[in-house]
Amino acid sequence: MILTQLLFEGEMPTYHMIEWISIIIEFLAVLWIFFGVATSTARYLFGIIRKTTDHLKRYTEYRHTLARSLMLGLELLVAADVIRTVALEPTLQSVAVLGILVLIRILLGWSLVVEIEGHWPWQPKRKKDDSVEDSSI
Repeated sequence: MILTQLLFEGEMPTYHMIEWISIIIEFLAVLWIFFGVATSTARYLFGIIRKTTDHLKRYTEYRHTLARSLMLGLELLVAADVIRTVALEPTLQSVAVLGILVLIRILLGWSLVVEIEGHWPWQPKRKKDDSVEDSSI
């Protein structure tokens, strides 16, 4: 009842509802990034304490899990920005700002993909046993 009153009070109930939706999505993105960092760090530290694998493998796995958490968090933040811009503020200035934010997040996403997969998104996957010399043949 209280949530309904908060969402639908005033002149534009749809505006407030969409604003709340975008805020909730942003909050979920922050939570996802936070818990991703926390769980990745905990797994990394437990791996160091237990010495289950070599240090380089643990470190690489840690960086990959952090990158995956960040990628999904960025996608959620982009979704919230799109909802907010398209539904709430469809001005030329807000669309331009959204375009710049999306471009920055795309570049961040590409760098995270390179970190995780070891190649640019448009390059074919290399097999682990392929060497640099073999690719020039």
